[in-house]
Amino acid sequence: MRAVLQRVRQGRVTVGDSVVGEIGAGYVILLGVTQGDGQAEARKLAEKTVHLRVFEDNQGKMNLSVLDVAGEILVVSQFTLYADARKGRRPSFTAAAPPDLAEPLISYFIAVLSELGIKKIATGVFGAHMRVQIENDGPVTILLDTNDL
Repeated sequence: MRAVLQRVRQGRVTVGDSVVGEIGAGYVILLGVTQGDGQAEARKLAEKTVHLRVFEDNQGKMNLSVLDVAGEILVVSQFTLYADARKGRRPSFTAAAPPDLAEPLISYFIAVLSELGIKKIATGVFGAHMRVQIENDGPVTILLDTNDL
């Protein structure tokens, strides 16, 4: 699994004209699933996400986790994180997991975030065309890949 974590002041996702998910300070997470991913990867990624210390303490140092700051999380599925653009001009998405594998793993990832103590979790709509508004804070953007954890 791959996640792009963006520390934000706020985030919002809309489908059509409807806001389907909205948060205040915390993370907007763009989340992709690849072939062969399972619940073990989703759990490992969720645990890393909630304990990663990228929020500033009173001295302005990145010493606090999203749990420490009672941050909120907006999770948006994004199969394009597994794009392969090494050949030609049009990316291939064959490494992205099919919807019947990806959707349940994204739901499981969200459930683990909740289990680990995140109080407010919002989401986009799996498979929908979404518009994501992000007010990045810092900016701080971190790429996590379960193959590297």
